Amino acid sequence: MAGQTRVDTVMTAARHNARCMLATVLDLADDAIPDSARLGDPEAWDSLAHLRLILALEATLGRELDPEQIVGIECLDDIAAILRA
Repeated sequence: MAGQTRVDTVMTAARHNARCMLATVLDLADDAIPDSARLGDPEAWDSLAHLRLILALEATLGRELDPEQIVGIECLDDIAAILRA
């Protein structure tokens, strides 16, 4: 894409992957996950869905998340940041 840096491309890919993962966990369409998605909004992102998200992240990354990472996941950007790391 013209004008996009490699960092922008990586961030865009990570956000896309985060959106797809969250949509799968919440059993929603990808386009039902807004950029502003936060724990509790959409409503389907409850505590049980949050646990499923943690398990999905760990399976994708092939490792356990640190406790600090787990409690730090509050929004779509937090998921993307973990996927980028």
